[in-house]
Amino acid sequence: MTKILVIDDEPDLVRFVRRALEAEGYQMLTATNGLEGIRLALEQQPALIVLDLAMPGMQGEAVLSALMAQDSAYRVLILSATADVQLRIGCLEQGAVDFLAKPFAVRELIARIRGRLGEDVANRRKNRLRVGDIVLDLEARQLLIDGRPTVLSKREFLLLRHLMRNPDVVCSRQELLSEVWGYDFDPTTNVVDVCVGRLRSKVRPDLIVTVRNVGYQLQSA
Repeated sequence: MTKILVIDDEPDLVRFVRRALEAEGYQMLTATNGLEGIRLALEQQPALIVLDLAMPGMQGEAVLSALMAQDSAYRVLILSATADVQLRIGCLEQGAVDFLAKPFAVRELIARIRGRLGEDVANRRKNRLRVGDIVLDLEARQLLIDGRPTVLSKREFLLLRHLMRNPDVVCSRQELLSEVWGYDFDPTTNVVDVCVGRLRSKVRPDLIVTVRNVGYQLQSA
């Protein structure tokens, strides 16, 4: 069942939206504040997040920023009573996929959710990387080997994505630290080597080649 996370502190609105979403066959998760919403998003990985901007404590803009910093693939639909065009533009530029003004018709909310999720299904086949017999689904964040799904951690996914975007190219440890972990070069850390070791256990061991004193190379054949 497709999960939709609603982050909003208005109980009446949440009940209203819950009835509508569940009637459409979605599983609805709810959070009444920003921190709880971020936690649920990380734990549950919903297909789409409906986020109110005006909440006590952590404002919706800060929640959106935190979510995008964790994973820019989150799909966030903003709810807001504001008419501030610059605020809307700012949220969209931060990574929100849509912006719906309050008050809204529930049929419009459902239509927008369907539209966004429909776009994901249509685009999913395009958003894949293939090297040899392995496929990385960038939207589902899933590794497919001979069509069978394999679970990846967030770092494993990011590392494999970078290597698959650069097949047969030697990627230095410094480059991988920067792209995957956001670190400046630290010659003492072995996080890259540890993560490569875990990846090798999930793909063919010979697929990722160690280039001594430099880094790693994903072989296409």
